[in-house]
Amino acid sequence: MRLRTLPVSLAGVILAIGFAIAQGEYEMTPAWLCLVFALLAQIASNFANEYYDYKSGLDKKGRVGPRRGVTEGDITPQAMKIATYATLAAACVVGCLLINWSGWWLIGVGVLIAIGVIAYSSGPYPLSRHGLGEVAVLFFFGVIPVNFTYYLMTQDWNSDVLLGSIAAGLMGANVLLVNNYRDYDDDKAVNKQTLAVKLGRQSATRIYALNGVFAVIIFMHNPWLEMPRWTLIFPIIYLLIHSILSIKITQKKGSELNPFLGMTAMAMLYYSLSFTLLQL
Repeated sequence: MRLRTLPVSLAGVILAIGFAIAQGEYEMTPAWLCLVFALLAQIASNFANEYYDYKSGLDKKGRVGPRRGVTEGDITPQAMKIATYATLAAACVVGCLLINWSGWWLIGVGVLIAIGVIAYSSGPYPLSRHGLGEVAVLFFFGVIPVNFTYYLMTQDWNSDVLLGSIAAGLMGANVLLVNNYRDYDDDKAVNKQTLAVKLGRQSATRIYALNGVFAVIIFMHNPWLEMPRWTLIFPIIYLLIHSILSIKITQKKGSELNPFLGMTAMAMLYYSLSFTLLQL
């Protein structure tokens, strides 16, 4: 499941809840359903990535990242395939329950997400192998969850929410950047064209640093500036954490970078939670 990365899917929904509370339109049931859906979709995507990377010969035994169960023989490929599609099916069931708050058009969004779960690692043009993984994360862990969770609670769209969703997507993309920065040598050896492989290690760390800064700048457009000035301490704390991580990442390599996936994901969750709690 790659538990250390799961805060990414939670953060986007929590951020949308904060925006809804700020409008006085928080609704518990669709919010919780969105949380469950987001978690299941990310887990399904992680399962699919492990299964399809194994099938394509991209994962090798002894890789520097967290142990891959299929590659190391802990889990059979068939079991992982079943787990992938069973988890995705469970996400689809939860997604269908949300139709009650939107209408049948939401099925189209669900289909797009389901395709994205698989297309990230498989299909005719796997996104993760063509330098588009970070773009996919920005879209599927930022723009979609924040905007649609907000809509399901409020029946409305909002430009501030859109900017917030882009900020969340940039923070989420940083988790993948750390992952691909760590796997640079392994990915290059099997010609897996991640963004880090395409642009180089140094560029990957620079993008990581810029993403966090841009995320805060974009989010400052309205939400924080309309709140009491003392609340600015929370985005400032995020920037301090982000700056420390940006520096530390350049000083680590291989498996030493594994904890930084979780730290980056938790920094994103902290940002979303602090904003949402301040709306209460």
